[in-house]
Amino acid sequence: MQSVLLNTGAAISFLWGLGHLMPTRNVVADFGKISADNRKIITMEWILEGLTLSFLGVLVALVVHLVGVGQPATVIVVRACAAMLFLMAGVSAATGARTSVLPMKLCPIVKAVAAGLMIAGTLS
Repeated sequence: MQSVLLNTGAAISFLWGLGHLMPTRNVVADFGKISADNRKIITMEWILEGLTLSFLGVLVALVVHLVGVGQPATVIVVRACAAMLFLMAGVSAATGARTSVLPMKLCPIVKAVAAGLMIAGTLS
């Protein structure tokens, strides 16, 4: 059951990251006429969040499959990834979730669920 929880949390994080990467061009375009510098900053931030979320998911999956469930190294890595997801959820809750955009409102929930599954998967 631990493996299922860990892999599900990892998959959610990875897929939510891909969900950030794929629409980047459209998201930036939705800001309308903004300066070239602001366009670059928004693009950079949107891509980095997507990459971070995907990386956290991949890292958890790799450590689970290569090191093994319940191993001390796995527990440390997975809990560190979960902590990062919880921090990202907090930032999302204080910023993007306060907009009228539904995916942005869901972002802190998705991140917290992925982190919670990861933590649950480290409990024996």
